[in-house]
Amino acid sequence: MAIEFATGAMRSLIPKLGELLLDEYNLKGTVKKGIRDLKAELETMQAALEKVSNVPLDQLNSQVKIWANEVRELSYAIEDSLDSSMVRIDGLQPTKPRTFKGFIKKTRNKVSRFKIRHRIADDIKHIKIQVREVKERFERYKINDVMSNLATTTVDPRLLAMYNKVSDLVGIDKAMDELMRMLPEKSELLKNQPLKTVSVVGFGGLGKTTLARAVYDKLSSSSTCRCFVPVGQNPDTKKVLRDILHELDKEKYINITASKMDARQLIDEVRGFLGNKRYFVVMDDIWDIPTWEVIKCALLDTKSDSRVITTTRNIEVGKRIGEIYNMKPLSNVDSKSLFYTRTCGGEGVSSDNQPAEVTSKILKKCGGVPLAIITMASLLVGKRSEDWSKVYDAIGFGHEDNEVVHNTRKILSFSYYDLPSDLKTCLLYLSMFREDSFIEKIPLIWRWVSEGFVPDREGMGSFEVGEIYFNELVNKSMIRWIEFDDVGKF
Repeated sequence: MAIEFATGAMRSLIPKLGELLLDEYNLKGTVKKGIRDLKAELETMQAALEKVSNVPLDQLNSQVKIWANEVRELSYAIEDSLDSSMVRIDGLQPTKPRTFKGFIKKTRNKVSRFKIRHRIADDIKHIKIQVREVKERFERYKINDVMSNLATTTVDPRLLAMYNKVSDLVGIDKAMDELMRMLPEKSELLKNQPLKTVSVVGFGGLGKTTLARAVYDKLSSSSTCRCFVPVGQNPDTKKVLRDILHELDKEKYINITASKMDARQLIDEVRGFLGNKRYFVVMDDIWDIPTWEVIKCALLDTKSDSRVITTTRNIEVGKRIGEIYNMKPLSNVDSKSLFYTRTCGGEGVSSDNQPAEVTSKILKKCGGVPLAIITMASLLVGKRSEDWSKVYDAIGFGHEDNEVVHNTRKILSFSYYDLPSDLKTCLLYLSMFREDSFIEKIPLIWRWVSEGFVPDREGMGSFEVGEIYFNELVNKSMIRWIEFDDVGKF
């Protein structure tokens, strides 16, 4: 799925228009008014473009996509035009006073400035005409309604992970043992233990939901009451609380979905039901701290060895929730086992006619991520062994007509669309680098700054803001931070 730069050059273009209003450029009043009007119009377009960029591509109609691409391309063209004119003005050399050569050069500079300002005025007029045409299309296509007309009937592909058989899972035993050791066991010697909360953290496709479900299925019988509730992005917290009640007691709360209770009443209902019971709750896929804070209010600490597991892609959310279990990629052995199970069936043993070298390259590119391995396997099933290298060369999941590939793109895109527009642009900038290469942090941040991706913040330098952006992408599991030791190993 090709995801365009979120807002084109808008982020850096609008401040440049503000610079042209400064006295040093000495533009006519009518030109300055045209720049102010243009700046205001582009700010409105930027807001609309950010709104569109938060919507998955498969939920946008073709007219909106065309409009958004047109605005992005227009922003690049406007920026190029302004940069050209501003460089010409700034590049005029100061003249030495009281010399004949200085007088000639000063006169020539005045003529040059006049021509450049005249060109800027013409450019602004031309740009305003283009922007007016784009604005008319904006109103014609009703972009403001884009968020209210989203499809709501699509099924979240992550739902399937909740119903995998443990016997079908590969490489999960060790992770299950490690996670269960972090949870308290029921014991007569250790009564009245406080509520234990553990958050499984990792990027999309790593198997967090699968692991949490497997542990839940194994341990849930030891708790008086239990529930496994998906949360997801931008959740309706009242629905989440209703789901908790329904899972805790399906008979008692059979009609809870139609309840008119507000959030406070639902929290009180959950707390009342839990009472002094020993419970085991899994809250799957929490994206933000405010959502957790609401859920936390309902999960009463009954001092009875109760346990809560959550899953999240965001490290900061995980830290706020409680103790962290960092989800790890599959080992090489388990990666091969999962891959061959999916491509050959049976016990995951490869057949002799499969290209081992290509298989190793594919698994290396998958990086031990179960979702990536399953997706690659789905592309290779039914293909001749000699065609595997062609599939490897075409890896990218861009246009393959395959349900597994489609679901993979959708799962991974959830993290992208959760990012603010500035972070989207910074993340997509990484596509400029060669695939599988290491990218140094400090030069990368300075590149973001020079490209205008990092806006100014009062009291902070541009690099400091860029470093905050970098850390946010790490915390949201969008990029992986690797530290090297003194001898260059990591």
